[in-house]
Amino acid sequence: MAALATGGAVRRGVAPSFRRAGEPGLAALPGTRPSLRRGQLLLSSGVPSLDAVLGGGLAVGTLLLIEEDKYGIYSNLLFKYFLAEGIVSGHHLFVASAKEDPADILKELPAPLLDEVNEEETVFKSKESQDYMKIAWRYQNLPKMEASPAASSRFGHYYDVSKTLSPELLQSTKCHHFFLPEEISLHPNINICSNMTSGYIRLLQSIQRIIYQEGFDGSHPQKKQKNILRIGIQNLGSVLWGEDISCTDNPEDIYSLTKFLYVLRSLLRMSLSACIITVPAHLIQNKAIMERVTNLSDTVVGLESFIGSERETNPLYKDYHGLIHIHQIPQLNSLICDVSDTKDLAFRLKRKLFTIERLHLPPDLSDTVSRSSKQDLAESAKLLSSGCGAMAMGKKHLDF
Repeated sequence: MAALATGGAVRRGVAPSFRRAGEPGLAALPGTRPSLRRGQLLLSSGVPSLDAVLGGGLAVGTLLLIEEDKYGIYSNLLFKYFLAEGIVSGHHLFVASAKEDPADILKELPAPLLDEVNEEETVFKSKESQDYMKIAWRYQNLPKMEASPAASSRFGHYYDVSKTLSPELLQSTKCHHFFLPEEISLHPNINICSNMTSGYIRLLQSIQRIIYQEGFDGSHPQKKQKNILRIGIQNLGSVLWGEDISCTDNPEDIYSLTKFLYVLRSLLRMSLSACIITVPAHLIQNKAIMERVTNLSDTVVGLESFIGSERETNPLYKDYHGLIHIHQIPQLNSLICDVSDTKDLAFRLKRKLFTIERLHLPPDLSDTVSRSSKQDLAESAKLLSSGCGAMAMGKKHLDF
């Protein structure tokens, strides 16, 4: 497998931004669009607001790492959005888990809102136009701040969390399952040729077999139209995969997970595929391991839920369910990466939709606010881990 990580293989998944006149452009694959900045094929993560933050979507041949929240509620939701987008777009799926049967995961995927517009946004805009509130004259000419990160054009679909995908739609999609307890029972003996856990070796062999047999590597021309393989791996690095990095500071094999990611990313680079992985980062005690995992990933997104924390009852965060941190965005075919103009992002789960919005602090009303309210607001602002916490720190900043 180490031969997979060659320089020639890496160039296959990432298309060059320069091409001569007369050469064919990027292949038109279902559920993808070319990036105007980097000349690559992009696919949607299943959350349009997340695509806008990541520069338009996920590049084909890259790895998206999701750092799980404390209870794994919202990370599993993003995991299901990624898979549901693949089914709606007509992509092939490969779902791997050591905790839950992949067949049960597919049954719980949210249903798409194909014929409906975002109802909540439409209602909000209609109310805003009807109930117009007059503001101070000096603020009228200032640019309006949009709640959600904007993109040039919406990419992907919206999904209804309260409904699940129809069985007919699931049957029309080609899905490959990998359930670790089932694989161990079917193939108890395996030749371990590297310093990786047996679960990782089995998983890499399965991914490599699917890529080669289905023709996603591009080395053998496919008889049918080319397609995208979406790979989803759940709870990687947990004890269920045979890892002990979440149990002790000095695990037996400190490089097992990083070796797996190194080989996996080489497989992604040489194929028409994209992968999402959820990792319980809050359980990994050795921070050096997490730094290596981040460096071996392309895109890293962290979720911080308010459940069970002081922010759950904090009035500053009453409209949100957690914070989202963009730790890393890949630099592909460019010297710099697409950096969002907004650093402070929060997410909330509405009645049907999961949305990512800019984090806004309530205004400081100066003389109209009591002294105790100001003190509470200042103490609450100190809890902010991002840069927006410096907006309400009392007399340390100028008052206009």
